[in-house]
Amino acid sequence: MGYDGYGTDWNRMKFLFDYFPILCFFIAYKVWGIYVATGVAMGASALQVSIYWLKHRRFEKLHVITLAFILLLGAMTLLFHKAIFIQWKPTIVYWIFALLLFSSHVIGSRTLVHRMLNDKIILPLKVWSRLNLSWAIFFLLLGGLNLYVVYHFSTNAWVNFKLFGTLGLIFVFIIGQALYIARHAQHTKKTEPPNKLP
Repeated sequence: MGYDGYGTDWNRMKFLFDYFPILCFFIAYKVWGIYVATGVAMGASALQVSIYWLKHRRFEKLHVITLAFILLLGAMTLLFHKAIFIQWKPTIVYWIFALLLFSSHVIGSRTLVHRMLNDKIILPLKVWSRLNLSWAIFFLLLGGLNLYVVYHFSTNAWVNFKLFGTLGLIFVFIIGQALYIARHAQHTKKTEPPNKLP
């Protein structure tokens, strides 16, 4: 959801790093099945958080939230031998993101997206609000869509959707957001001073 400002190569590497546990889960599922894949994803997520901390000496909130729920729901999946627990994980994480984004409209002077990207992009406050709201709605709907696939399709179809469907939807949504930002950012640079909020 963010923009790092380090260039295209860095963004590609970060994208792959962010989705490392999902890729590991997908490969392990295709070879060994859902329960081995769950264990692999738990290990991959823990490794992801550890590598990020060793490199930056801080934690990425997205990684930590994902790790917490993949460990909890993954352990329940392995303990009770029911895949439904790990299948709920994306929905819970997406809905937590949606809740944080919605909450930032009423808590604090700036929305979450504004705080994340304000030093990279200059936009009017109403545009920041729309972007934040659109991300909140997107994650809310994506969580619901995950559950629809879980309860109406096979586990194999869900695993394919988890990788290809989810990433495809996020990619399309980001393109739409980028086009919207580009239009308003250009207008802002010409007619409005930078936003200066405490």
